[in-house]
Amino acid sequence: MISPEVLRRYPYFAGLSADQMVTVANTAEEISAPAGHVFFHEGDVLNHLYIVLEGEVAILIELPTQNKQAVTSTVGPGEVFAWSALVPPYQATAGVKALSVSRVLSFDCRALRKAFEQDCQLGYNMMQMLAQVIRDRLRDLRIETLACMA
Repeated sequence: MISPEVLRRYPYFAGLSADQMVTVANTAEEISAPAGHVFFHEGDVLNHLYIVLEGEVAILIELPTQNKQAVTSTVGPGEVFAWSALVPPYQATAGVKALSVSRVLSFDCRALRKAFEQDCQLGYNMMQMLAQVIRDRLRDLRIETLACMA
């Protein structure tokens, strides 16, 4: 568990009540990762959502015909990754690798999903935040695709 006060620093949690903030904080822990650490691969089942506190991570997609990976975006302090952990079938749509030494908040999404069943407003607020993250990732992917076509 982390302090609910830590969450207040991030706009994703702006609409949550004090009780909801405590619920979310109870699902979180801070973890450190060295540069090069792979959080997960494309296709993995995800059970955690992350917010970068320090450092930078790369969002990677597989390019099987070229036998390599492409970076579609980078995520830095204050940004979210692994949104798929809250969207069925809870499977990673991309991989994530630390580009530098990083500290992240890791949220247990199994516990969050149970909390959403008990508090629909919490679920709604969190999914609204997540929709914005997904929108941004789609934009990044579109820009990267256009750059590859040029």
